[in-house]
Amino acid sequence: MMRLKMFTFSPLQENTYLLWNEKKEAIIIDPGCYFTAEEEALQSFVEEHQLTPVQLLNTHCHLDHVFGLKWTAKQYNLIPHMHPVAEKELSFAPSSGLSWGMPFSNYEGPVEHVNDGDTISIGDEILTVIHAPGHSPGSICFYSEKHKLIIGGDVLFFQSIGRTDLPGGNHAQLLKSIKERLFTLPDETVVYSGHGPKTTIGSEKRNNPFLREIA
Repeated sequence: MMRLKMFTFSPLQENTYLLWNEKKEAIIIDPGCYFTAEEEALQSFVEEHQLTPVQLLNTHCHLDHVFGLKWTAKQYNLIPHMHPVAEKELSFAPSSGLSWGMPFSNYEGPVEHVNDGDTISIGDEILTVIHAPGHSPGSICFYSEKHKLIIGGDVLFFQSIGRTDLPGGNHAQLLKSIKERLFTLPDETVVYSGHGPKTTIGSEKRNNPFLREIA
């Protein structure tokens, strides 16, 4: 049995996810904690539930998804896992922070690369990596077939889609990724996005105004 907790961090309202199994081994995805109080909220939850973080993952590395990467990696002695292209995004994050008026101390340590089709596991729980570029070239999603859920980053939102006006963004590619990589999943698959509430694949096929041409 896998459990999930969503935190919403920073003025950019980014969703950080914590998943854990029956042995209390945990995965942290997209640590976006910007303020000390947000770091403390994540740490307190981990301690209260007696969890042991064993994996640190990023769907992509835009600034709001990596605000807390340095702190989280140090706090739990973890190496971030991301798509190879996302490592470049990470290096650009501090300059983006300055342009947004949100300076931060960036993670500069080692990273592990994951690619399309790779699997991330904690015990018997498995997440499959789905490369879904468009919002950013290195965007990936983490899919649990067993639990019918996907941690989708900024690819697909509740009745919206990821923006494509940032460097490396490509609207046509994003639509292709959603159609060929996400809309092929079962309709009941729950989508946990990088911002906003959860949704389902089926709901977005029916109701997302940005996707009528592909649904």
